[in-house]
Amino acid sequence: MSILLFIALAFLAFWFGLRYYAKLVAKWLGENPSRLTPAVKLNDGHDYVPTKRYVVFAHHFATIAGAGPILGPTMAALYGFIPAWLWILLGGIFFGAVHDFTSLFVSMREGGKSMAEIAKKTLGNTGFKLFILFTILMIVLVTSAFLNATAISLTSVWPLEKIGGNPKHTLLHTFEKDGVVMAKIGGIASMSVIVITLFSPMIGWLIYRKKVSPILSYGTAALVCVLSIVLGFYFPITLSPKIWMIVITIYVLIASGLPVWIIMQPRDFVNVQILYGGILMLLLSVFIAGFQGNSIHFPAFNVSSGIEKLGLIWPMMFITIACGAISGFHSLVAGGTTGKQIMNETDARKVGYYAMILESALAVCVLIAVGVAFSFTDYQSLVWPDDPNVKSNPILAFSLAAGNLFYMGLKVPIEIGTVFGILLVEGFIVTTLDTAVRLNRYLFEELWGMIFREVPSWLRQPWVNAAISVFFMWILATTNAFSVLWPIFGTTNQMLAALSLLAVSAWLLLRRKKFFFTLVPAIFMLVTTVASLLILLQQYILKKNYVLLFADTFLLILAISVTILTLKTFLRPNKGELAFELEEETVQT
Repeated sequence: MSILLFIALAFLAFWFGLRYYAKLVAKWLGENPSRLTPAVKLNDGHDYVPTKRYVVFAHHFATIAGAGPILGPTMAALYGFIPAWLWILLGGIFFGAVHDFTSLFVSMREGGKSMAEIAKKTLGNTGFKLFILFTILMIVLVTSAFLNATAISLTSVWPLEKIGGNPKHTLLHTFEKDGVVMAKIGGIASMSVIVITLFSPMIGWLIYRKKVSPILSYGTAALVCVLSIVLGFYFPITLSPKIWMIVITIYVLIASGLPVWIIMQPRDFVNVQILYGGILMLLLSVFIAGFQGNSIHFPAFNVSSGIEKLGLIWPMMFITIACGAISGFHSLVAGGTTGKQIMNETDARKVGYYAMILESALAVCVLIAVGVAFSFTDYQSLVWPDDPNVKSNPILAFSLAAGNLFYMGLKVPIEIGTVFGILLVEGFIVTTLDTAVRLNRYLFEELWGMIFREVPSWLRQPWVNAAISVFFMWILATTNAFSVLWPIFGTTNQMLAALSLLAVSAWLLLRRKKFFFTLVPAIFMLVTTVASLLILLQQYILKKNYVLLFADTFLLILAISVTILTLKTFLRPNKGELAFELEEETVQT
């Protein structure tokens, strides 16, 4: 199958989304550039911070990208190349980008509030409580899955010979195992993560306190990126997965409690330089490799193998490819941090919709890289091993694919390209973790307000709520394998997207605006995720995994309850009166 054909069709579709569909959605929403945003009206220098578009885009994109658009396509390629490719395109343009844009827009219109608070306004107090509970559980699942994946990948090793290395002339640190020279790939990324984190407060000080120019900001960030990688080659850090889980948990606890400009925003800004560079390298490599006549080695359709390992193509493929097509986590970022930083209402489209399309483009590049670089047998041995003692390592699979693709297209040595591939993933997993825990901190604060008439002072402390969130994250990550966590994370993530779109649809309905463009994807994703939960429920019963069995059952109850509340809202006889009240409230605001 021709590489150029698939990449050309994909980018033509993305151009259509950016050029036409995004503007159409903005028109339906009622985008108004003269309206003050919450970041401007409520500027407190801590959470509400008016931020330049290029900085908030970097924060938003680095946070939503995470590992999702890399791990999802890498795993779902098992069903064959074409099903995964089609879902990324159609899902990204009509589902994911619409979800991200509308969630961000509605959050801003509601004062930078979370989707749970928006649900309270449209679905009532019961909807608010259900959203809080659902979102807390979802964040625990996403953080535990990413923490598990990080610990595995930061300790990744691979035979040096398979990445074109020479034991006598290699920049990688090596060791011998069963007569095979193994290269320490993950240790370089470990050092890079640490260096970038240590330099983040300095970058934050330059951008937010000294107000330096964009050129100097980008230049300093790029320098820190290069320094972190160089130090990683000379001083790779090797720790056991268990120790890495503890170290990252402590870091996330600290980062989630500090003001956003000290670590979270500048770390995102630095990390996104690697991601921008990686996407550019992937694009160039794909085009050059295509012109050279390289083709995709994966079967166009391989549904039987996918069913054997993952389950029925519907619904399981649609929840395996999460962030590359649609992701509920993005609505949490929109209503948790990004919605509090947008300076102009038109930036919501250029941050929300555009960032999701860029993420979908990354997912397409990842899918092509994996399909070009591997034989299907090698791919399965890494991502879907038959040996139960061998852990699935999709991050390493992508890194090796990226290394091979960079060599085909740009003649970058495979061993160097492989390292850059793993760097591409690692920094963003950690970035997603600290933002997610910060969001869960907010949600726990809201939860205590629901439970207690007078919230105890110690439960109002940010550090306490952050500690509760990381504790559950760590427990779940250490007691379940990554391949076990990913399906229920993907299902929960996509179900949150469906529920967020339902809340947005109700918000639009009550304001007498068009809502079909959010309701259609909401219904599709709701049906898909409920089907997935029922399939997973049967698996957890057979395997006697009582923790995930409880989580699955709880999610089903929550989803059904929110759906019933949404139907009541749409069938409410006094919608017109409520719409009038909301219009009056908007005018007063």
